[in-house]
Amino acid sequence: MSTSKKSSTQPDYTTEVNKFKDDIKEKAEELVLKTFPRKTIELHQLLEGQLFSLKNLEKIRHEINIPIPEYPYVTPVQATQVSVDNHHHVDDSENSSATDCDSSPTVPQQTNGPSKKRKYLVLTEDDHIGDNEHSSTGTKAENMKNQSKPTDGSRVLILPYGTVRCNKHIVELIDIVKPLVRQLVEDTNLLKMWVLFLIPRIEDGNNFGVSIQEEALTEIRTVEAEATTYFDQMSRYFLSRARIITKIAKYPHVDDFRRNVAEIDEKEFIYLRLTVAELRNHYASLHDIVTKNLEKIKTPRSNNQNHQFY
Repeated sequence: MSTSKKSSTQPDYTTEVNKFKDDIKEKAEELVLKTFPRKTIELHQLLEGQLFSLKNLEKIRHEINIPIPEYPYVTPVQATQVSVDNHHHVDDSENSSATDCDSSPTVPQQTNGPSKKRKYLVLTEDDHIGDNEHSSTGTKAENMKNQSKPTDGSRVLILPYGTVRCNKHIVELIDIVKPLVRQLVEDTNLLKMWVLFLIPRIEDGNNFGVSIQEEALTEIRTVEAEATTYFDQMSRYFLSRARIITKIAKYPHVDDFRRNVAEIDEKEFIYLRLTVAELRNHYASLHDIVTKNLEKIKTPRSNNQNHQFY
């Protein structure tokens, strides 16, 4: 008695579920017959337009507003050695008359300058303070030689020209492509549910139409999986570019890092153009495979229509 009362009070969702399936069926058929052809033409026109033209490869190059400092190119030891050499040169010119009269062979003086393989040296702020305090106890050359320290790169405290902006051309294209990818994912999900609802119950024999449904379903799932991977590349682009920008800020004198940013931008442009082409091809292929087998997809078993799930 209590069980019957409990079952009578539970809401029956069968009608709502059937209505949901009917809505999926109606939307999916309109999607295949009307939306897919229109999206194919729109994407083809976008691909052939000015935004994704290969002639824009030169325009997408973005200048990095991180200047190249002059100080790391001349180390304090090298600068001091130049001044010492100039001082010796002046002394030699003043004593030129005495050296001309002396017949004894001259012995070349050895300098204590850095070798050609010596790393660049940069003085920190503390080194400059220490140099001012100890300038009276030793020569300037000795102080700078003892206080200079090898560093891994430039200390980045602030960028002189402010924030390093994104490549506005690439960002504009990403803002166009990302909604298109999102729409394809939603369309394939709707189409997948439509085919699933049309698959009849499992029986022996007369499964040729069911195999066609499964082939179409496999193609739809493949397109959906490929479309979701497009988002990963767009996010990885910003991360890869940001890492190179930090390298430029730390090593501004290395020109290869700046060239790498240009290469990353060009690679992303080619990828976005390829993505639009793939979106167009996916819409065209899905429209083709579904329309060619529409009757078998809708009615896989002509004599068992009452056993379908919709």
